[in-house]
Amino acid sequence: MFHGLWHAVISAMSSWYQGKLFIEHSLSISHDSLHIIVGVLLWIALGLVLRRPLTSWRPWLWLFAAILWNEAVDLWVERWPDPGMQYGEGAKDLLLTLAVPTIVMWAARTRPDLFRAGSRKRR
Repeated sequence: MFHGLWHAVISAMSSWYQGKLFIEHSLSISHDSLHIIVGVLLWIALGLVLRRPLTSWRPWLWLFAAILWNEAVDLWVERWPDPGMQYGEGAKDLLLTLAVPTIVMWAARTRPDLFRAGSRKRR
């Protein structure tokens, strides 16, 4: 039973990784840019699915969990000659994917007036 479950998990991780490679190679967008774009789109989608505003921590935390899972799959499937380089690339991917959602959430929480139309009269 556990062997079958383990095999299913490994197969799902491999399929996820192969799908990512297909998308990465079929688009003419850099790997780093793709992380930024997907991070923002996934964060917005999570806000919609969870029915929470983007100022809420919940969509951001789910995004963080998804990124951790994605990077765990990368570490499991890929084998780099230098583990330090591989872990560094994973950390960079995590930071790039979270950068824009974190900045926008912080700005919306600390200065909500910046996100309201007509919040200040023009002089």
